[in-house]
Amino acid sequence: MSRWSFVGRAEQLDRLRMAVAGVRGRGILFTGRAGIGKSRLLHEGVDALPGDKYAVWRIAASATTSAMAFGGLVQVLPEQPQGLSPAGILRWAVDVLQQQAAGRRIVLAVDDAHLLDPPSAALVHLVARAENASVVGTLRDGEQIPLPIRALWTDGLVERAELGPLPPDETAAMLTAIVGGQVDSGSTDRLGRLSAGNPLLLRELVHAATNSGELVERYGVWTWTGRLELAPSLTELIDIRIGQLTPGVRAVVELVAFGEPLGLRLLHQAVEQHDVEYAEERGLITMVESDRRLDVRLAHPLYGEVVRRQCPVSRTRRLQAHLADLLEKVGKRRREDLLRVARWRLASGTAQDPAMLIAAAGEAFARYDVPLATRLARAALDAGGGFDAAELLATILMFADRPAEALGVLDAVATDTGQEERRSRWLTVRGMVSYWGLSQASTVEEIAAEGTKLTDAAAQARVRAFEAIMRLHRLDAPAALRLAQGVLDRPAASVAARELARCTIAHLQAVQGQLCRSASAVDLVQAKVASWRADMPYLQLAVELARGTRLALSGDLAGIDALVADEFADLADAGDFRLGTGYLAILRAYAARLRGRSDTALQAALSACAVLATSRVYAGLAQSERAQAAALRGDARQAAEAMAEADRLQSPTMVVLYPWLEQARAATLAAGGEPATAVKRLHDLVDRLRADGFAGHEALVLHDLVRLGQAAAQTGPRCSDGGRRTVAQRLTELSEQVDGELPPLLARHARASADGLPEGLLGAADGFAERGLDLLAAEAVAEAVHLLRQRRSPEVGHARQRLGALLAGCDMVHTPALQAATPTLTDREWQVARLAAVGGTSRAIAEQLFLSARTVENHLQRVYTKLGVTSRAELRLALGTIPGHDGTTAV
Repeated sequence: MSRWSFVGRAEQLDRLRMAVAGVRGRGILFTGRAGIGKSRLLHEGVDALPGDKYAVWRIAASATTSAMAFGGLVQVLPEQPQGLSPAGILRWAVDVLQQQAAGRRIVLAVDDAHLLDPPSAALVHLVARAENASVVGTLRDGEQIPLPIRALWTDGLVERAELGPLPPDETAAMLTAIVGGQVDSGSTDRLGRLSAGNPLLLRELVHAATNSGELVERYGVWTWTGRLELAPSLTELIDIRIGQLTPGVRAVVELVAFGEPLGLRLLHQAVEQHDVEYAEERGLITMVESDRRLDVRLAHPLYGEVVRRQCPVSRTRRLQAHLADLLEKVGKRRREDLLRVARWRLASGTAQDPAMLIAAAGEAFARYDVPLATRLARAALDAGGGFDAAELLATILMFADRPAEALGVLDAVATDTGQEERRSRWLTVRGMVSYWGLSQASTVEEIAAEGTKLTDAAAQARVRAFEAIMRLHRLDAPAALRLAQGVLDRPAASVAARELARCTIAHLQAVQGQLCRSASAVDLVQAKVASWRADMPYLQLAVELARGTRLALSGDLAGIDALVADEFADLADAGDFRLGTGYLAILRAYAARLRGRSDTALQAALSACAVLATSRVYAGLAQSERAQAAALRGDARQAAEAMAEADRLQSPTMVVLYPWLEQARAATLAAGGEPATAVKRLHDLVDRLRADGFAGHEALVLHDLVRLGQAAAQTGPRCSDGGRRTVAQRLTELSEQVDGELPPLLARHARASADGLPEGLLGAADGFAERGLDLLAAEAVAEAVHLLRQRRSPEVGHARQRLGALLAGCDMVHTPALQAATPTLTDREWQVARLAAVGGTSRAIAEQLFLSARTVENHLQRVYTKLGVTSRAELRLALGTIPGHDGTTAV
């Protein structure tokens, strides 16, 4: 990792190259904070300039060279002649550069131009005035800039552009380049926030995490544990930026480091106001509006890491105790104030109130901050919190993937469960840990037996609600429905118990195809979130599983997008709530797969596998989605490996997920060249789903058979007339039973495929495309192309154009449906169709441009090389005159 690949900054690179070429101005200066990537951007930009057109001189100014005349240009100028006046030396230097340029355009690339000595700055300004010269360079924010350099942009000789932090997508790309592989989304977000988009700090963070073993690889995905070991180089870098501080300013920085975000009024009570103002002027702290309060934060997240670690232990404890005293004195007015006081009390060793610690731990868990909640709950137990602290700690440990430790905590307070309300809580938490945490399927009978011994209606309802969802996950659907409905019918049941029972019903309704009723039930649960979150925050997982199942079965990709972008997703990622993060990654992979985005699907699935590696609840589901993504790409080997892992990791307590795993198994078999076996598996799965009453799943599995060319195949039991329905007929039946717009669309596709009607296939493709289901649309159009070619129909050309347009929006897709439906369409024809759609060109031009490349991406690199361009912007200039089929330009 000595030097990483340059990524991102495409817009800035284009601006630099355009400025040098003289299209816009005569140069550009990039300004920004240290480490933001100015120097690397400058080097990348000038490195790409061809030497036969440009005479490039690189100037690296420094504090050392700033003390001597022309010290900044010592790398490019020969020894000066004697006896010349200062003006004569400038004229001589310009003449030397023009002679050495030999007719080429002069480019002065000045790194850290603010450090140029006065004569060098004057010469740079003089060169910038020449018609055949450009000046490009960098300036650091907050530094004194020589007047000749400042005049460059005030005189209109160069542009001045602020280089800001890397955006999240470029931060992710840089992380991939640094570690040489994919980094999971949660780790990317946390490292991105900690580095604040600064490439240099990001690289140092990754070095530190790698060297300390805190950045680990699972299933090809790198995951950061969240523990940060600051390397000496990183600490020194931050120390230089913070600089020497007076005692008063240091007190400001330290208080903000331990208390941020800290209200400005609260800070003023602890330190002198002029010290706060000076710290803000120095760029050490920043003010942020928060509702009607002005909060103070450190200017960079890493400042806090360094300051906190360098602060002596005794002063650390004193500062945090002081912060807690201040906030308690003015009153905990905001919801988060309780959590902040508890965290300060815990860190300062002044936490003595177990009730306060329990409340704070519950609040942290409700925010899905699992590490903080664990520390607070353990402190509450140590402070004498008794059963309440033990119950909460065990629950949190369960979701921290430490079920054995959770059982130990619960068993230690088993004798403290005399009251039935307390006994029901103990039973449900212990049942949850043993059932989902340790995969002990026998827990259902155990908790059912214990529940019958309770006489209190509310206590019994809580146990029954847990028994219901366990039975659903174990695939005892009738009993699950009966128990859940019984809880809802009990007025004495708590809000949390009732809404857990409602989630069980909503999940069951979804798999049965009652999608509208399922959606209404989930909305009711979510409407009461404020009433159940404190008692049962993990209920949100049941909500998301029910909602995610419904969205997936209905093909609602927009709904999945909204789900993975809502508050729960942000909290889960930020708080290391891995079950939530992993499940949402599975949904992201599913949506990407149906869009034909195989790269995104595989990355999301691998991320889910890595995040869920220590938990078995959704681990099998994650691996099955990985198998689906690999099969979509035609990667039979990886699909088979993932399927084997899914079978190994699938928990016996999550049998309700079997339809997803079996669909993935069929896709894996088909990708591996065993379509007949895949078809048999799907027919068997249809029979099992029909027996279980899972009509929502059955519709999707029947459509998988359609995609394998089995629309006219017989399926299911014999009818009264002795015959059997075809797949298309059964799908038509289900389209009247299963809610939503997707089932009728699947049935339409099936009927058109069974009857060999290209018009019907194209119509179904339109419906799929309207819903964003580009993969299914492409498969339907491919089958239509095949039928039209057989009939020698003149409509085949139009259909092929539509196919190319659909494939242009996909990554690598290599499904049996596409292969089987278009046996006469060669790989070359596929790629030419894609290129024509992407470029907006005619097919003839696409053929000419195709060369021997087998992918659009490789083709573009060939075009870049052939035309001597390095970016899409330059490609547009080079190819802008090529007409497209619709009169537009080619690129």
